[in-house]
Amino acid sequence: MLSYDKPVSVNTNPSPAASLVATLNTMNANPKPINATVVPVTSSNTIAKTNGQLAPRHHHIWLVTGPAGCGKSTVAKYLSTNLNLPYIEGDEYHPKANIDKMANGIPLSDADRWDWLTALRDESLRQLASGADGVVLTCSALKRKYRDVIRVAPYYSHDVVLHFIYLHAPESVLLERVGLRQNHYMGANMVHSQFSILEPPTAEETDVISIDVSKPMDDVLSEAQSKVVSKINEVASS
Repeated sequence: MLSYDKPVSVNTNPSPAASLVATLNTMNANPKPINATVVPVTSSNTIAKTNGQLAPRHHHIWLVTGPAGCGKSTVAKYLSTNLNLPYIEGDEYHPKANIDKMANGIPLSDADRWDWLTALRDESLRQLASGADGVVLTCSALKRKYRDVIRVAPYYSHDVVLHFIYLHAPESVLLERVGLRQNHYMGANMVHSQFSILEPPTAEETDVISIDVSKPMDDVLSEAQSKVVSKINEVASS
């Protein structure tokens, strides 16, 4: 059963700027996955025919994850366009109460996230049920148990194959990127709060594709496309 952690407390005495400066010296570590060797995730479903046409043997859910500033939306939109799959922007499914909390620098608790995660999972399955061959969506999925909520999806439909695309970089890199954003509710002060609860994927999470986003975005997009196409071919030939 999922457990609820206590919300992260917020110290309101120091200014956000002072807090960020105080943590700069601890932001050099890149939260790479822990020995996250990718192992094929497969389905045993056979290919069915619909109206005389071969239907896809597998339906893929590509969940692009990582902390604020890692480029989730950019990568997901790119994959959605190139793969001709529907795109789900996870931030749009947050209730207003969650958005208000984040806009005020208040970290979300586990209790704030459960309905949001379930909504993303259900919308992904709805898109597949409506005829989509796959779907690309974004969600920070910072903790293992958040990812596990989405992992329930293949239990509803056994031809569904779920993949996480984990985007990672040092905190200082993401802090700089978020600081350059305009008109976005996720402020730079939220980057550190997300890193404080981040649980990088472990070796047991074999459905994870890892990409270091410290490099230029064109290189990130190229790597993401290559790894996704490789995984599709790998699953199709299994």
